[in-house]
Amino acid sequence: MCKNDLHKLLKSILKEDSIFVDEPMNSHISFKVGGPADFLVRPTTEEEIQKVFKLAIDNNIPFFVKGNGSNILIKDGGFRGLVIEIADNFSDYHVEGNTITVQTGALLSIIGKEAMNANLTGFEFASGIPGSLGGALAMNAGAYGGEMKNIVKSVRMINAKGEIVEYTNEDMKFGYRHSVLTDEKMIAITAVIELEKGNFDEIKEKMRDLAHQRRTKQPLEYPSAGSTFKRPEGYFAGKLIQDSDLKGVSVGGAQVSEKHSGFVINYDNATATDIVNLIDHVKEKVYDVHGVKLEEEVKILGED
Repeated sequence: MCKNDLHKLLKSILKEDSIFVDEPMNSHISFKVGGPADFLVRPTTEEEIQKVFKLAIDNNIPFFVKGNGSNILIKDGGFRGLVIEIADNFSDYHVEGNTITVQTGALLSIIGKEAMNANLTGFEFASGIPGSLGGALAMNAGAYGGEMKNIVKSVRMINAKGEIVEYTNEDMKFGYRHSVLTDEKMIAITAVIELEKGNFDEIKEKMRDLAHQRRTKQPLEYPSAGSTFKRPEGYFAGKLIQDSDLKGVSVGGAQVSEKHSGFVINYDNATATDIVNLIDHVKEKVYDVHGVKLEEEVKILGED
């Protein structure tokens, strides 16, 4: 389908100010790099998400769904197809008892604050992760001993047929940085988070402590996608990288963080190519030294 035809179809579903043509992706991902997407759309209702998703599926249009863009790397050539952004345009929530029902564009930090204000504990681990609920569900985000699988009661999804279906926690097939969303073409639209009653001051203190740990141990002052590599079974990626004498190594403007070797950062106006080449170099060196194959956690998309 040509771009003009796709644009007309998108305009039949969305308001004009929700459609962005040849949109630079460096302002939409946390690495702050990446070429333009043919189209980026920001639907604001479940119906709009359904229709855009079905349009892409029925017409075999390349697409991906992004939230806050904190775990994505778009290559310098950009993305030929459709980016469906579910972020602050779809981020309502409702607290009732010990549950929070949340649209998947909501930031984890916002959910964490609402949980604290409602004296609900169990979400502290996620409150400092710089991503949206949708991304956290897809990757079963975890930190400091907690994982999404421990607090998700149910998720409403749009399947490849455009139907809205409800998945239980078990249906989500949560695993390490994995869920049914990483295997199948589906979009999560809302989730019910089930927490426990707690003490406001204790929750606040725990969130403050975890935030301090992040600031002191992670290179938050530089653009990145968080932990760049998955944890290999029996190892820690950061230690493998450090023990391979890769801490501080750079390619162009990309660098292995000197604060935390598990982070590849945009240190000095890096290109996406710099970052990809550094990731490849790290993987090769770690395999040469330790015989361990690292797998990137960040999702790399687009054209060179």
